[in-house]
Parts: sequence; structure tokens; C-alpha cells
Amino acid sequence: MRLFPSNSSKGQSNGGSNRALLHLNVYDLTPINNYLYWFGIGIYHSGIEVHGLEYGFGAHEYPTSGVFEVEPRSCPGFIFRRSIVLGSTNLSRSEFRSLMEQLSQKYHGDTYHLIAKNCNHFTNEVCMQLTGKPIPGWVNRLAQLGSFCNCLLPESIQVTAVRHLPDHPAYSDDERSNSAATSLTGESDEEDANHHLLTTQNGDVAFLKEKPLRFAKELL
Repeated sequence: MRLFPSNSSKGQSNGGSNRALLHLNVYDLTPINNYLYWFGIGIYHSGIEVHGLEYGFGAHEYPTSGVFEVEPRSCPGFIFRRSIVLGSTNLSRSEFRSLMEQLSQKYHGDTYHLIAKNCNHFTNEVCMQLTGKPIPGWVNRLAQLGSFCNCLLPESIQVTAVRHLPDHPAYSDDERSNSAATSLTGESDEEDANHHLLTTQNGDVAFLKEKPLRFAKELL
């Protein structure tokens, strides 16, 4: 997986300016979408593509970032359906990554909820912040319909939106505090340049970590 593509990456400019195009990449979670799509509904995963990388939100069991990055249009476990141009942004690559790190504090993996807080809610918030417009309604319409009958669903309902999850060791509170303190004092400039990525063993998905200082505060 290429975490930091070169200037010749898939990111495109808009009309020769410094603005970068924003794409919404939509994936099928089930073959039933081949039928539901024509009725304006379906079960979809979506990610935001900009500057040659795709960002999404997925579920895991830990109170840490659920925001991840993958190669555009190749999120593991899903079938790519289509890409939609949402608009453009004048944020640079580093500025956009800073925005993702900020959102990662809000979108923790253990807060993922099929109806109330899924991957499409994440992409919609990014789109609203950058363009002032929501993503197409059909992408998350099933969750919107489900919110009206949420009382019929288990309170803790969650689905794993990304199948390749980070392998987190179990820590006690003391161990986690010590580990956070160690990472604060021993982190090199090179690690800081990597934008605090939490990569998986197979490299298919990289989860964005919150800035270490803020994460340490949460542990106190």
C-alpha cells in the first residue's frame, strides 16, 4: 500500500488551479445492491478520495481512531461501484491530513453504528465541511430509513466496515499510560512525518491515529 503517493499520483487538479478534486467512491456491501440501486437505496460503503488517497471510517473494538486510508477505489472487502465528483478543495495534502486527524478524534472505531454513525456519515461530514453540500442521498438512505425504526434494532448494533483491522494488544490502564508517555518522549521526526499512521500487518489499510499529545490527555 502506498501511503504517501508522489506528485504524479491519482490526485487531479481542477482547471489547472491549485484546487484538488474530491471524489466519493461508493462500494457495494452486498450483491443485492444490483437490484436495490435502481430503487434509490442499497447497503453501501463510501470513502473520500483526494490528493491520490482515499479516506473512510470503519469499526473496531477500541476507543481509538476508526479513520483510515487506502488506495483509491480499492477498499478491501467491498466491491467498487462508482466514483462521484463532489467538488473541489483548496486544502493542500498536509492540510487535508490535518483535517482527517481532527475528525479521527470524533470517529473512534468503537463508536461505529450501522444506523447512527457509519462510514457514510463520515464522508458526508467531510463533504459538508469542504463543499457545503451533502453526499448524494441514496448512498446512506437505508440508514436514514432505519433511524425511524431504530427501536426495533439491538441497542449495540454494529458492523465491521473494514475487514482488515489493526492488531491491538491488551493493556491495563497503567500500561497504556506508560506506553503513551514513552511514545511522546521517544517519537522521532521521521515518525511525525508519517502523520501517526497505524498500519495493519498486511498493509491493506492504514488507520489514522490522533496526535499523541491529545491521545495522552485522554488517558489521564
